[in-house]
Amino acid sequence: MGKQRTLQDLQRQYSKAPSSQSGPVMPGPGHGPGGGRRGGAAKGRPKNTKHTIRRLWHYLSAYKGRLAIVIVCMLFSTFTSLAGSYMLRPIINNVADAGKTVSARVGYLAMILLVLGCIYAVGVLSTYLQGRMMLTISQNAVEKLRNDLFDKIQTLPVRFFDNNSTGEIMSRFTNDVDNIDTMINNTITNLISGAVTLVGTFVMMVYTNIILTLITVAFVPIYLKAGMAIAARSSKYYGAQQAALGALNGYMEETVTGSKVIKVFNHEDVCNEEFKLLNEDMRDKQFKAQFYGGVVGPIMGNTSQISYAVTAGVGGVLCVLRGFDVGGLSVFCNYSRQFSQPINMISQQMSTIFAALAGAERVFSVMDLSPEEIDRQGADGILPEKEEQAAGGGLTDTIHGDVVLEQVTFGYNPDKTILKNISLYAHQGQKIAFVGSTGAGKTTITNLLNRFYDIESGKIMIDGHDIKEYDRDHLRRNIAMVLQDTHLFTGTVMENIRYGRLDATDEEVMEAAKTASAHSFIMRLSEGYQTMLEGDGANLSQGQRQLLNIARAALSKAPILVLDEATSSVDTRTERHIEHGMDRLMANRTTFVIAHRLSTVRNANAIMVLENGKIIERGSHEELLALKGRYYELYTGKKELD
Repeated sequence: MGKQRTLQDLQRQYSKAPSSQSGPVMPGPGHGPGGGRRGGAAKGRPKNTKHTIRRLWHYLSAYKGRLAIVIVCMLFSTFTSLAGSYMLRPIINNVADAGKTVSARVGYLAMILLVLGCIYAVGVLSTYLQGRMMLTISQNAVEKLRNDLFDKIQTLPVRFFDNNSTGEIMSRFTNDVDNIDTMINNTITNLISGAVTLVGTFVMMVYTNIILTLITVAFVPIYLKAGMAIAARSSKYYGAQQAALGALNGYMEETVTGSKVIKVFNHEDVCNEEFKLLNEDMRDKQFKAQFYGGVVGPIMGNTSQISYAVTAGVGGVLCVLRGFDVGGLSVFCNYSRQFSQPINMISQQMSTIFAALAGAERVFSVMDLSPEEIDRQGADGILPEKEEQAAGGGLTDTIHGDVVLEQVTFGYNPDKTILKNISLYAHQGQKIAFVGSTGAGKTTITNLLNRFYDIESGKIMIDGHDIKEYDRDHLRRNIAMVLQDTHLFTGTVMENIRYGRLDATDEEVMEAAKTASAHSFIMRLSEGYQTMLEGDGANLSQGQRQLLNIARAALSKAPILVLDEATSSVDTRTERHIEHGMDRLMANRTTFVIAHRLSTVRNANAIMVLENGKIIERGSHEELLALKGRYYELYTGKKELD
């Protein structure tokens, strides 16, 4: 049973904002690339509200014409509402006029009701067009925002995904973007409509009676002061609510993904208690945010009732003493109530606005992160003198597979060096094996080959060129990787293998499966290569998933191959099948093998024994046995890998 973490520990691990540093931010040795801190939630109120609003406007500005039509529809809708209300004045005055005959009053009433019907019909049509067009604008804007966010995610370096949980990243696409969608679709319309209604109502109030207008306007400072006081608290709590929601999502994603591990170690009770801590924290922050957001309505409503009562009382006095007409008083009382409604509506929208701005800032914090460095220059800062270059400036020469590391030094964190002056070479077609304890730097070397991270000093060269001179995409297309942890996508077996080279034919996919010793088990599946895989290939065994991973690498035809403990999590019988597939896969390729089972590296051209980021022994299997050093002790069982 593990020790339960405190709420502060959980918040620290699941609620940190993604790092915007240009350099790597990683855990120390022993944790590997996936052991970094979690992150993604920005706490507190938006740091720069004006800047966030300007960036959101960028997504709406493409639809200025439609927005103009929306505003025109709002004006028509407001005008019809105000005009319809004002027409009550002559109706009341004429109906109440005892000097006119009954037939005259009835005829006037019928005519005025017909006019009212036409006015309100125009209002209904304007409101419909306004809502329909604003919905189109909001959905298009949010679609572009999601596309931009997803595009940005694809450009971010590996360290971003190492340092942020999947749940927290997904929270940007779901909760945060949904809040923005709600604000654009509903809140912006309500704000503009409320402002137009407020101005229109004020004009009609002045036209109807200036004295009653002054009394009504005198209550406005009370509305504003109450609204601003609540908004100041509400914004803080809505930012905290978004942060708590991100932490909760991150924790749920991690526990659902690791459900088997949780059950194996009877960790359910601790997980329940930790989830309760995060859930209670979410409840408390959400309660405060929703309370301050919901209290606006009652406060503003009761204040408007007081204003209405005072206005009606004074208006009655004016009717008695100053000859103010009853129809005018009725219309003004209606306007007085309408005058407070836009203020009330705008105040109530503040909660949605703050939630959306907090979400927008979290989205933009990801979009502002530095992408992977653009391939524009070589290691010395000079454009490579080659004719064949990609659009980004990097080389796209044919790669054969000669790899050299010269005095390579690297650390994920500036204060902790993982690799220390590593030097080695691999000629085309050779097999180089890495052996060593966890955290010795084996996987780090393969991460550097792909330029998932850039080294601090030294050189990594392929075919005589520093890897920084190569176009990054071209470099990675020429390095195939078979990792211990496989990942299969939702789709058919054929589609998952074709992921290694999207333009491959069905025949090439099948040939790659045969190379990986996967063809026989695929043909035994219910629909063969068209069998649908879901849930990361949950309907396959670990060995079968790994064979598909090997087939994917075989299809890529990359001249450099990296095998990172590809057989460590399978049984001995399955391991033999995988080894047969890997032997065919490694033929004529420069191969780097990381293995805990030393039997899998005996036929390597050279074996590198790493400890604490240094190569302490190197040579062939026979040479290292004759040396009777660390490798000899590991192979004979005198010592075991840590």
